[in-house]
Amino acid sequence: MVRINGEDKALAGINLSEYLKDAGYQLEKIVVERNLEIIPRDQLENVVIQENDSIEVLSFVGGG
Repeated sequence: MVRINGEDKALAGINLSEYLKDAGYQLEKIVVERNLEIIPRDQLENVVIQENDSIEVLSFVGGG
């Protein structure tokens, strides 16, 4: 199992970038943390989700 934003999912072996796109995220508007390390946006295509990964997807919202 993989934990994404606090939810357990069976996603091991899936490309992270493809998962994010399929989940509706706009890659240019998010930051992704994997196992407590920020993944540079230009590296998302190279990351394969591994068993026991902990991934947090953070998006920024403007406001005041």
